[in-house]
Amino acid sequence: MRKLLSLLLVIVSSIAISQNKISISGKILEKGPNVPLESATIYFAKVSDSTVVDYTISSSNGDFKFDIPAIKYPVELKISYAGFKEYKKRFNELQETTNLGTILLEENVASLNEVIVKGEAPPITIKSDTLEFNASSFKVRPDANVEALLKQLPGVEIDEDGKITVNGKEVNQVLVNGKPFFDKDGKIALQNLPSDIINKVQVSDTKTKKEEQTGAAASSNNASINLTIDEDKNKGLFGKAMAGYGSDDRYESSLLLNYFKNKRKFSVLASSNNINSTGFSMDEIFDNMGGGRSRSIWVGDNGAFGINGRSFGGNNGITQTNLMGLNYSDEWVKDSEQSMSYFLSNSSTENTNRRDQTSFLPDGDFRTISQAITKNDNTVHDFSTDFEFKIDSTTTINFSPSFNSVKTIFKNNSSQLSYDENEDLLNENTSDDYTENISNSFKNNLTVTKRFKRNSHFLSFEFNNQNSKNTDDDFTNSSTIFYQSGDPDDIRNQYNNTKNKTNRYDAELSFSKPITDSMQIVLSAYYEFENFDKSRLSLDYDDLANDYTIVNDNLTNHFESLQKTFNPKAGINVFKKKYNFNATLGTSVISFNGSADYLGVNTNVKKNYILPSARMYANYKFSKTQNIWVSYSFNNNLPTVNQIIPIEDLANPLNTFIGNKDLGLNKYHEGYFSFRDYDYSTRSGYGFYSGGSIYEQQVISAVSFDENRKRTTTYENTSGTYNGWAGFYYNKTFKKDEHKLRLSLRFNSDFSKSKGITDDIEYEANRLQFSPRISLNYDYGELFNINPSYRVNLNTTNYKNYIIDNAKNTVHRFNIQTTNYWPKNWVFGNDFGYTYNSNISDGFKKDFYLWNTSLSYSFFDKMFTAKIKVYDILNQNQSNTRNITATTIIDEENIVLKRYVMFSLTYKLTKFGGKETKRNRFWLD
Repeated sequence: MRKLLSLLLVIVSSIAISQNKISISGKILEKGPNVPLESATIYFAKVSDSTVVDYTISSSNGDFKFDIPAIKYPVELKISYAGFKEYKKRFNELQETTNLGTILLEENVASLNEVIVKGEAPPITIKSDTLEFNASSFKVRPDANVEALLKQLPGVEIDEDGKITVNGKEVNQVLVNGKPFFDKDGKIALQNLPSDIINKVQVSDTKTKKEEQTGAAASSNNASINLTIDEDKNKGLFGKAMAGYGSDDRYESSLLLNYFKNKRKFSVLASSNNINSTGFSMDEIFDNMGGGRSRSIWVGDNGAFGINGRSFGGNNGITQTNLMGLNYSDEWVKDSEQSMSYFLSNSSTENTNRRDQTSFLPDGDFRTISQAITKNDNTVHDFSTDFEFKIDSTTTINFSPSFNSVKTIFKNNSSQLSYDENEDLLNENTSDDYTENISNSFKNNLTVTKRFKRNSHFLSFEFNNQNSKNTDDDFTNSSTIFYQSGDPDDIRNQYNNTKNKTNRYDAELSFSKPITDSMQIVLSAYYEFENFDKSRLSLDYDDLANDYTIVNDNLTNHFESLQKTFNPKAGINVFKKKYNFNATLGTSVISFNGSADYLGVNTNVKKNYILPSARMYANYKFSKTQNIWVSYSFNNNLPTVNQIIPIEDLANPLNTFIGNKDLGLNKYHEGYFSFRDYDYSTRSGYGFYSGGSIYEQQVISAVSFDENRKRTTTYENTSGTYNGWAGFYYNKTFKKDEHKLRLSLRFNSDFSKSKGITDDIEYEANRLQFSPRISLNYDYGELFNINPSYRVNLNTTNYKNYIIDNAKNTVHRFNIQTTNYWPKNWVFGNDFGYTYNSNISDGFKKDFYLWNTSLSYSFFDKMFTAKIKVYDILNQNQSNTRNITATTIIDEENIVLKRYVMFSLTYKLTKFGGKETKRNRFWLD
């Protein structure tokens, strides 16, 4: 503690000491018209070794300004701007404030689309549609991963959930040399690729394959990051292997090996652990420990990791995971690219769950107390590919088939009791279930784009299919006892075989024709075909035959549906320097045919609809750093066949479901708005965003209860409901010599109006949630980092025509991480969090602390790292949550990992065929 206080005193004293600062300013104009050039890159570099001293970006008026310590050695001022010749000016020293006046940049006729720089590249280049960072211009600690590099880039934020935003725009795709590295969300690449192999970090709007090939503007409001590998590092072998063992037989191990040779890349990963983790992290401080660097500090679980839509860890309970993956990409034929990945995983999760649920009814509430012990075993095979073939200069084919197979074994032993307001017993249920599920699915996307040389016409065809089969074998032994009526008890010893088949195909043919250089019309036709088939065979146990042979007709049924949609559309695209606009209108013709066989009776329901379809979006750029995005669409979707077919589903002994043949569509208007601004010259940014849906018609549940509080659920249509969200963010970076402080403020809100029917009475629930958050991140050179954050969730629901007026809940969360990198080769990290739930039922703890720590030492030229880490030092970790819905308040507790100590050893392999280069040793913002 004394050392920590001394260090804090040094920090405060260092910031307080007055420095010999000077200002260097000027203005950048285009030679000729003398108009300001915004977002030009201006930077000083040492003459001796080209090390960047500091950099800035010109403002919308072309102005720039440096506030830097006096320089007593030769430096060179460099100015770069897309499409213009580079400007250079040498200074033997800079010891006093200087105004450089007006600097004129001359247009580079040889290249109007990008800057051609010989020698040192500028830290940031802003092209017409791409923001490019020169990775070597940003200082990171030795052996840092790509995620650490991204955190140093101006305008880039990575929150505690791992979500990446660039200038407020969410990143939904991370590529390596233009191809996925195992997964498109990029988590494996960010956590495992070393930052020193990266040459450029390119940020652009996320486009579909068709948009990429036709050159159309992006129709999404997301961003894509492409990591280009340094040419010298694109030939070699690198990776890591780690093994650890700890108390309570906790263990972890992982392997990641990469072989790169130009366009050929081959990677292997493997992991095994029983600490709810995938084990793929190069973070030397908090890897695989959850805590504040993942979402676990907020909800008490142990973090999650997703690959291709599948989640590992982070589920309720404690998970043992084994995973193996392969990734391969190459160029087999000239002008073609291929990539493929395969995953084999096995996970086993054990959990103990305790729940206290209060349900509100017009004639009084009732309480259900339950507990369950579960075990879930999953074995997954996942194979995906991506092929791109350029037939000629005008024709491109993309083909992306994937296959997924999952086998799940689920065991559940549960019990629950329901009481009325007077604590009188209503019903009691005990259940012992064993389920085996096998699910196979095949997906494919085919995109063919043809460009006609004359007038740049485009003809594109896109085809998608999804074929899945799910077989479920369930053995259940349950007892449901009713206490408040003469209804017979429900005793079951059954075998249920359920089969689900879905075959979905859709195709779209579109033709685009330019009207002017910046406008085109698009004509298209979309067709969708979906067939759904579900059957369940229920067999009761026969004591005489000692087997499940007696068909239970009440639980045996068969559903089938066929849906066809045809949607001809016409649209217009406008592409201007300042704005993009798209409007597409059409007509949806929908045909639905559903049927069910139940108790020897066949029931059919046919429905036909003709509805308008509309989608519009616009993007206006006030400048290269300021823009507005607006979108609108009118959407509709059909209810499920189970919701429409009017037969009873008695599978749940406490809830009977009945469809409604008169049920209509879900019809809703959806909109989104955002404004973003990031000023590179002041290293600050802010933005507003909002969006939501307003329903013309929505399917809702109509629930009725009998004396035992057994439910009967059917479905009705309602209108006047909505849901939405709005938010604001602000971030700014302050830098003074070795001191760097990043401030992040964020405010999120969610609001909704929902309706439901309980015992024939319609109610309204108006929900409002606020979630402000503040985070600070302070670096003292390469020695110390501290990152405190605070977030509060305020949740309130007001009811109309209901037994209660409102329900409220507030959760406070404080987290602080400290990392010390001194002495050399030692890293000491602490991650401390506190969570307080203001309103939770008796018997559930309102608050808890989670403190993780680790100490590591690197040796043999950092090829080896030995580490000891302690998870949950205080042994207080828990998962107690409150969830407020329109009709219930649910308090829940799940088992979580508790305190353990882990010893591990990591070996890193780095062997590149090219010339080794060292990252520049300087701080940049």
